[in-house]
Amino acid sequence: MTQRVCVQNFTVSRDGIGAGQKQTLERPFGHVDPGDLMAWAFGTAHFPGRTDPGGSRGLEDYLTRDFAHGIGAEIMGRHKFGPQRGPWPEDGWKGWWGEEPPFHTPVFVLTHHPRPPLTVGETTFHFVDATPSAALEQAKAAADGKDVRIGGGVSTVRQFLEADLIDEMHVAIAPLEYGTGLRLWDRPEELEDRFHLEQVTAPSGVTHCFFWRR
Repeated sequence: MTQRVCVQNFTVSRDGIGAGQKQTLERPFGHVDPGDLMAWAFGTAHFPGRTDPGGSRGLEDYLTRDFAHGIGAEIMGRHKFGPQRGPWPEDGWKGWWGEEPPFHTPVFVLTHHPRPPLTVGETTFHFVDATPSAALEQAKAAADGKDVRIGGGVSTVRQFLEADLIDEMHVAIAPLEYGTGLRLWDRPEELEDRFHLEQVTAPSGVTHCFFWRR
């Protein structure tokens, strides 16, 4: 079976912004509130880590429930892993996700400052200084035949799009506008030269964009 390179459940505003500026330890999305941007996912019955009963069902619940299905490795940018800049400080930082990150696969963190791998729970983070194609080669080898997820942030997804390495992509457009921040696109239709595009608007008001290669 062919390994696919996927983007899943990546969320942007109507003006294409997926993260804000001035990231800090307390605000991993900068001036953008992820509770607002990703409310559609947090409110589903199967959102990872959900502890209270209830939650929405339907398409959006399917998308969160299916998040880990068939994924063997993830690639993420350094600032999805943490807010540090420059050489890594000796601060014991293990990522935003606590003692059991939601990945449960090898994760390749793109950085200009490589460091030894870090295992947290069932997830091992590998810190690599590599081009998108070289990082993808490592991730595919580690994925044991399964698919590779490009997990973000915005700059990382853009790099892999520009390198033409993504096969399928799901991007949710939240009914919000920020004006400034890290922008994925001006409009989803600009990718139609390479991808088929289908858009579905859910009862939450979020428009889900599904892309697959032409």
